[in-house]
Amino acid sequence: MTMETHFLLMRHARTQWNQQRRIQGQTDTPLAPEGIKTAKGWGPCLAGRDIDLILTSDLQRARHTAELVNEHLTLPVETDPRLREQHWGDWTGLYVADLRAMREEVRARESKGFGFMPPGGEDRQQVFLRASMALTDAAKKHAGKRILVTTHNGVLRVLAYKLLGMQFTPEEPLPIKKDYRLHHLICNGGRLRAHELNLEFRT
Repeated sequence: MTMETHFLLMRHARTQWNQQRRIQGQTDTPLAPEGIKTAKGWGPCLAGRDIDLILTSDLQRARHTAELVNEHLTLPVETDPRLREQHWGDWTGLYVADLRAMREEVRARESKGFGFMPPGGEDRQQVFLRASMALTDAAKKHAGKRILVTTHNGVLRVLAYKLLGMQFTPEEPLPIKKDYRLHHLICNGGRLRAHELNLEFRT
């Protein structure tokens, strides 16, 4: 009998680029003071969830979020670069307003669903493949454990759309809410499934 491994996924806390509505991609941006305060508050909220270890993206905004949460949890922490945000290529550093000014090109690329790829970047399917492999590998290594994952919005979105059988096209409803939530995935026999999305932080 295979053992279920449970993942509780969360997005890193806010950075200055988030506040500026700027595309970060894999730029290694630090947390903003507001984000540091928020992440510190998440530790007590997660203390009652019976977590065994933390797995995090290697970008500092995710690692720092994990460290701040772990001040309360005091768990083993592992990093995996496959949990990084989508590579946004030539659009890295642009503001959301810049993308709105290019709405026709952006819309045409978004209509490709998991094939969406910023020029010079990677597509969503690539993000899903590497992120899902990071989770299934962690499930093999830590079978039966409960793992907190600190990652990025783009990773959360590709996992949710794919595991819900959606196409990731603009006309579909958003499966991930825009505010900070927790997302519970289960891996059994090397297969991931979405158990419950958009859980609220609570003490």
